[in-house]
Amino acid sequence: MDYYEILGVAKTATPEEIKKAYRKAALKYHPDRNPGDKEAEEKFKEAARAYEVLSDEQKRARYDQFGEEGLNGMGAGSAGMDINDIFSHFGSIFEEWGIGGFGSRSGHARHKGSDLRLKVSLNLAEIQKGCTKKFKVRKDVTCTHCHGTGCENGAQPQTCPHCGGQGVVLNTRRTMFGLMQVQEACPHCHGEGTVIEKPCTHCHGQGVERGEEVVEIELPAGLADGMIMTVRGKGNAAPHQGVPGDIQVLVSEQPHPELIRDGDDLIYNLLLTIPQAVLGDSIEVPTIEGKARVKVAPGTQPGTALYLRGKGLPRINSYHTGDLIINISVYIPEHITDEERTFYEKEVGKSDSHKCSQSVKDKIFATFRRYFEK
Repeated sequence: MDYYEILGVAKTATPEEIKKAYRKAALKYHPDRNPGDKEAEEKFKEAARAYEVLSDEQKRARYDQFGEEGLNGMGAGSAGMDINDIFSHFGSIFEEWGIGGFGSRSGHARHKGSDLRLKVSLNLAEIQKGCTKKFKVRKDVTCTHCHGTGCENGAQPQTCPHCGGQGVVLNTRRTMFGLMQVQEACPHCHGEGTVIEKPCTHCHGQGVERGEEVVEIELPAGLADGMIMTVRGKGNAAPHQGVPGDIQVLVSEQPHPELIRDGDDLIYNLLLTIPQAVLGDSIEVPTIEGKARVKVAPGTQPGTALYLRGKGLPRINSYHTGDLIINISVYIPEHITDEERTFYEKEVGKSDSHKCSQSVKDKIFATFRRYFEK
């Protein structure tokens, strides 16, 4: 699904151009102009999905770089919304454009609680396996006195006499397409369809109060530093039993003392001594789970890379797992003794000759071990 193609704009389109393109698509595929047309309804949803992503600077940047897969965990979800959700999500835009609601819906305005923002710090082990975190959050919660109704003494809101409980009234308005009959929020009940005769004295009729709640959040494997994960419905409670807000979880990645992250791969810089590089060795290296042993072949050169397949990090919402890459360097001593200098000048020089016998090579290797593996 190409969001730019859906809205008919170029990838270099400005925010204003994207907004105009969405306006055009919303007018063209609006449910009131295409009653019973399921194809138009789907295109209306697709346009909303595209606009949700491309109108958000952060989501657009990740989409441009990684496509739809890069949006996982960022709350881009208009594709799963129904028509009512879309009107609620972009209500202010439709009002600005003079576009009414969907004629077949009840029209009841639903309040939306505000979002919260949390920061979570994860180590590589938690990123590799995924984890669950608990937070004690100070936020708006449902009023304990009226249980969210906003009414005193256990009463319930009454049907609005002005709109008959529909939450909307029909008005004729002049638009760019001529006279159109559109639905607008009832001015008496503000679109809710109900009115409160005696407000709750505890929450003053809002149905919410300030409180605390322990929120449990499941974090999938493969998250990366700077990612924002949206947890639906865990934000502030909404007035008048509306839709709760969301929690935006900002991921912070703790540095590992030995491993370096490079996308899905992990990098370990292994420093060999000269004897280890010349003679080979079996060396223990760190992994996220603990330790692993790798064999270094004799004559290994600086800049060589060894791979432990599947020892990296998983890609979010994917079966792919990265590798542990071991970059090899060789330690060259800055200061040596006179005896070591003599060894390098005489014995090592002999090893460069193709005529050097195996017995001499064995003696050189033994000298390596005696001098440098003390």
